[in-house]
Amino acid sequence: MHAWATSEEVFVADRTNNPLRQGLVGERLPEPASIVIFGASGDLTKRKLLPALYTLACERMLPPSFAIVGFARKAMTDEEFRAEMKEACSKFARSRPLDPAVWDSFASGLFYQQGDYEDLASYQALKTRLATIDAQRGISGNRVFYLSTPPSTFPVAVARLGAAGMVDPQADRPFTRVIIEKPFGTDLSTAQTLNREVLGVLSEKSVYRIDHYLGKETVQNLMVLRFANGLFEPLWNNRYVDHVQITGAESIGIEGRGGYFEQAGILRDMVQNHLFQVLAITAMEPPVSTSADDLRDEKVKVLKALRPIPEGRFDEFVVRGQYRAGTVAGRRQVAYREETGVAPDSKRESYVALKIHIDNWRWAGVPFYLRSGKAMPKKVTEVALVFRGAPLRLFGETARVAPQPNVLAIRIQPDEGVSLRFGAKVPGNTMDIQPVNMEFRYGTSFGTEPPEAYERLLLDCLLGDQALFTRGDEVEASWKWISRIHKAWETERGEVEMYDAGTWGPDESDRMLLRDGHQWRRP
Repeated sequence: MHAWATSEEVFVADRTNNPLRQGLVGERLPEPASIVIFGASGDLTKRKLLPALYTLACERMLPPSFAIVGFARKAMTDEEFRAEMKEACSKFARSRPLDPAVWDSFASGLFYQQGDYEDLASYQALKTRLATIDAQRGISGNRVFYLSTPPSTFPVAVARLGAAGMVDPQADRPFTRVIIEKPFGTDLSTAQTLNREVLGVLSEKSVYRIDHYLGKETVQNLMVLRFANGLFEPLWNNRYVDHVQITGAESIGIEGRGGYFEQAGILRDMVQNHLFQVLAITAMEPPVSTSADDLRDEKVKVLKALRPIPEGRFDEFVVRGQYRAGTVAGRRQVAYREETGVAPDSKRESYVALKIHIDNWRWAGVPFYLRSGKAMPKKVTEVALVFRGAPLRLFGETARVAPQPNVLAIRIQPDEGVSLRFGAKVPGNTMDIQPVNMEFRYGTSFGTEPPEAYERLLLDCLLGDQALFTRGDEVEASWKWISRIHKAWETERGEVEMYDAGTWGPDESDRMLLRDGHQWRRP
């Protein structure tokens, strides 16, 4: 880049599809565009999407020419929609309290369009409304359609967008991008069908399958930890790592979502998307670049290398559990089977633990243990690499306690940070060794609150960066491995293991690790 380049030339030249680059605000400014939120009357819009967009406006990361159009069946005027969103942003936006000047400017770009998801006339009316808004606000036709609707409407909405002439898979300018919420299918077959239906109307480059875990700051920092430091990557393999534990625990129960959870279960709700994404980033090879496809290529390789569980041996590698009544942080938690909408004899899992092998050169012989559950003692998501012991136990005879293994733990939520556990001599005349931790925490190190996941993901979509969104083959590869477990549960008569709410899961989960000489961490 020449020294005499203008600021606009610098901006264009430096805008790359790089999820690891932390650029200045000006470097991340997207083009003028309209975001259409299908399902605008729902909780996700109020709790996450509009608060995230308002925070981006506060941080001057949205262009001056910008519009947000809510689309739903509910009858509502623009003014009523703005009032609802103001209340939502007042409660849930990271940038609080509301700045009156910023809100007035932001609200001037908020609109509402009533319509039915299956009615083609509703889409044609939306198309006309968007053209009017474009003319008023100086937007040249760039569109982001966010499908925050029930999964059954995903293919319908995409088909109607195509029939109404609102998407052109061949056109780069003006751009059209479609964000599709999870779940993307419920098994391999439905995911493949949905991919075919969506890609029959859209091109892969315009489809943004969202998983908000990838927008979390610490998940992105996992890539930085590995690939921006010469210290860790040489140890990130089967020569030094004994096993890996990935935990996604929630302290709440199903919170009145019995009807949904009876159909989904924790394996679909948490593991197939969130924890498998964390697994893929933890295990992937260094990409040749940080472009979207190079990053996603490496994640897909990990998912394709997952060793299939042998037929008839699922109980050796999978533990499914369900919580009984108990106490979580002093709060009484009713049993899963006593929740509203749950069958009294339900076998739906509220907890699952998996033992997974990745058959490639880096990870051959290293077990990855994944667990996720409801009604756990605390809410925590972390990745822990447990390292092999020293080749010679030099202090084995003199130390009162055998040295514990070194552990590198990446805390994704809450208290985002990284800790390294190693052994140190206790002061005194005896050779006592005690584990100690070195810790890094975002809050204390940077003195700032990490952005919400939806802030990052919405901004990346506006910028056309797909690196933190899942690709079609990636979704199918994860479902291919997961769907065999569901099929085995449907055909085999195995009982679900029970555990008390407020504990770390069923005893069988502990026994699965003990058979390998390991034990779960207590985060």
